[in-house]
Amino acid sequence: MKHIASRFLAAALCLVPLPSLSQSMDPITSARVLPGWRLADGTHMAALELRLAPGWKTYWRAPGDIGIPPRFDWRGSHNLGGVEVEWPTPERIDQGGTTTIGYHGTVILPLRVLAQRGTHDIALDGAVDIGVCRDVCIPMTVRLSADLPAAAAPRDARIVAALADRPLTAAEAGVRQVRCIITPGEKGGLHLRAELSLPSPGGSETAVIEASDPNIWIAQPRIARQGDTFVAETQMAHVEGRPFALDRSGIRITILGLGRAVDIKGCPSG
Repeated sequence: MKHIASRFLAAALCLVPLPSLSQSMDPITSARVLPGWRLADGTHMAALELRLAPGWKTYWRAPGDIGIPPRFDWRGSHNLGGVEVEWPTPERIDQGGTTTIGYHGTVILPLRVLAQRGTHDIALDGAVDIGVCRDVCIPMTVRLSADLPAAAAPRDARIVAALADRPLTAAEAGVRQVRCIITPGEKGGLHLRAELSLPSPGGSETAVIEASDPNIWIAQPRIARQGDTFVAETQMAHVEGRPFALDRSGIRITILGLGRAVDIKGCPSG
């Protein structure tokens, strides 16, 4: 498992803040919750808004070669049943020979908030752990709180735009077939080859593969394309170095292309 240890060490070194980091280098100029509006089914559509200083970037839910994905903790909230993040399409960021996936500028992450009692206000209170990068990468904890009223409110155009910026589903993108070939890999790991029948969006493409089990480490895939056939190959291993079972239905493949992304859920044997 030397390759996994090396990857985690690189991430840890990248995330060490510099002692000389000054106030003028503050990577986040503002962070707040956009209160949004209540939906007809009693859930609430809000959003986290982060404004990053010029040159700074933050990570997507699957950050790529190095980095830490955002982690949300809403345990201080009241009348809260759950929160689901609706991730807008991220961008590929080439950073010192590594590839990360994330955002820059103003980042709006829509939050689908479930109320325990749909006719009552929600007091959202919590913290978000994120990584931000420029020449160096640092971890940060952002404290957030907001009241989400049950009363009728207009739809927030900023949240609507972020929701519209989501990746296409497999059906919307014209994916005709998905096939995954899984074979034994190195030291108890697995080798995954995903073959997709997917029209090219043009330009360069990047693939991100995730597993439903957060303890499964997945290497940055090698990709190739011949016409409408897109192939991504990667190695998978358990972070504790032991054998593991892989749930094919929990595999998620996101392909980032020129001006669009495709979100493919599940990877059958074909």
